[in-house]
Amino acid sequence: MAKPKAPRRTLESYTVKHINKTIRGGDCVLMRPSDPSKPSYVAKIERIEADGRGTNVKVHVRWYYRPEESIGGRRQFHGSKEVFLSDHYDAQSADTIEAKCTVHSFKSYTKLDAVGNDDFFCRFEYNSSTGAFNPDRVAVYCKCEMPYNPDDLMVQCEGCSDWFHPVCINMTAEEAKILDHFLCENCSSEGQKKLQNSHTASRLLDTKELAAV
Repeated sequence: MAKPKAPRRTLESYTVKHINKTIRGGDCVLMRPSDPSKPSYVAKIERIEADGRGTNVKVHVRWYYRPEESIGGRRQFHGSKEVFLSDHYDAQSADTIEAKCTVHSFKSYTKLDAVGNDDFFCRFEYNSSTGAFNPDRVAVYCKCEMPYNPDDLMVQCEGCSDWFHPVCINMTAEEAKILDHFLCENCSSEGQKKLQNSHTASRLLDTKELAAV
């Protein structure tokens, strides 16, 4: 008669020896893809399990999808380090973990002084079956009415507080980087009056037009 399988137990933490890092539930990690030509998979650890002897360690993960892996593919406003928290759960060997990483909130990511190889950001949850995003609408900026991409240089109008791509306002990136003050076409036509009322204009960000994702 075959021996019954030993019950698996949940681990509070586990040290991945080949990278000399300790992982815990809630950590984000990079995992080795089956196709070596593809970038590492990004995942959030839900829990860690091992057999009765503490070996054969598996991590239960919730996958982050890169824009290229989503049904709609990468779009212009997607950042190079952007990932979507999906509803796709899985169990993988802990041996496939390549490194620990950090998935920041969108707001936290935009405040980083420097972005490292292990830094990512997430502003959407993603349904892998339907391709739907949550939230399904995001604020748009500039004359081109595009959602914000943190990889793109933008300048802010001191009047209306909207953000603009240099190319959309006939300006080079070099010129934009040395700007001390900027007023968009609409605000410059009203001059100082607009600047004096900038505290009112700033509140308009809460009601900016939203675009479907």
